[in-house]
Amino acid sequence: MTLEVQDLVTYYGKTQILHNVSLAADAGQVTCLLGRNGFGKSTTLKSIMGLVSTQAGGIRLKGRDVRGLPPYLIARAGIGYVPQDRRIFPTLTVRENLMMGMKPGSRPSEGRWSIEDVLAYFPPLERRLTSKGRVLSGGEQQMLSVARALMGSPEVLLLDEPTEGLAPRIVEALEGVIREITGHGVAVLFVESKLSVALRLARRVYVIWKGQIVYEGSPGDLERDRNIRQQYLEV
Repeated sequence: MTLEVQDLVTYYGKTQILHNVSLAADAGQVTCLLGRNGFGKSTTLKSIMGLVSTQAGGIRLKGRDVRGLPPYLIARAGIGYVPQDRRIFPTLTVRENLMMGMKPGSRPSEGRWSIEDVLAYFPPLERRLTSKGRVLSGGEQQMLSVARALMGSPEVLLLDEPTEGLAPRIVEALEGVIREITGHGVAVLFVESKLSVALRLARRVYVIWKGQIVYEGSPGDLERDRNIRQQYLEV
């Protein structure tokens, strides 16, 4: 298994947010963490990435425990992260943003994807290479955030609600890219609140409720399980 999270415990101050969360994402597959807003989805990704402190548990990348490492070392180890707010550099050009995603000491032509490879996934970005990040549309900014993460040649790609607020045509294009990159052996773990997105993309689904994993299975099984959907997903 490429990424294994075991019994992860995370607090914000004195409030426990994650309660022994365990999940896994394998190479070449898309795994989805589903749940309502505010119940621990984003915190799970931030905990994996080292952006928030964890108090217990294990985070293993290809057998190596990376829990407790600073985020930059987790990124170098092979985990890419696309946050919900994208966090592109507004004053840098598209090309400069992409260069910022590379591992230190590497060249644009090295790694699993070159700039040319990444731009082939996102044709609109190729036409905006000299544009500043701040002038891009929301869809273009999301493309850039994903493309920048790929420049680090990750073994695992974490995506925080990647389709939220995007036009249908952008969503379709982004979902196509996610499918393509798994064909290169990348393990994709994304969080989502909409079951429909998980049904289209995921091989395996976890449902989180108040910081606890309450379901693990295939998207099809979840679609047929009306009780789980009504209790934990539907508003």
